[in-house]
Amino acid sequence: MRENLFSLAYIIVIMILSHLVGERLPRRWFHWASPPFASFGFERGGDIYDRIHIKKWKKKLPDLSRLNRRMVPKRVTFRASAAEIERLLRELCVAETVHIALYFLSFGVLLIGRTWFCIALCVLYALGNIPFILIQRYNRPHIARLLARVTEAEEMQKKQTNP
Repeated sequence: MRENLFSLAYIIVIMILSHLVGERLPRRWFHWASPPFASFGFERGGDIYDRIHIKKWKKKLPDLSRLNRRMVPKRVTFRASAAEIERLLRELCVAETVHIALYFLSFGVLLIGRTWFCIALCVLYALGNIPFILIQRYNRPHIARLLARVTEAEEMQKKQTNP
């Protein structure tokens, strides 16, 4: 019984700490076109995730940025600038990093105990992070293509105003 409580406390602590660490990571460390964040060939620019109908279920999952106003919203507005889109892309890289870390840290529950509760908690928490990783990998290439279009449009506008 005690190891069940410790394992639950462990999950709560890693969730809180991962958020705090994620918020403090320098964004300059993350670039959407560099490994491991760039799309792998088999992902076909994020299109592979259409096979699991990601568009239908991704908005149903919780998004901490909807609750915490200090976080960068994980959406692009109609009039977003290239700088705002670039910031979002970096945030998506950080989100993926945090969820990958949580995936691996979830196995720490097995160091606390091997009860059925601990095993179930470990498996469920590890699996629970996978959809969030997939969402980042799906969104990033699409938003990167948008960034290219917006950057091109901003450059064209500069040329027109400063001939």
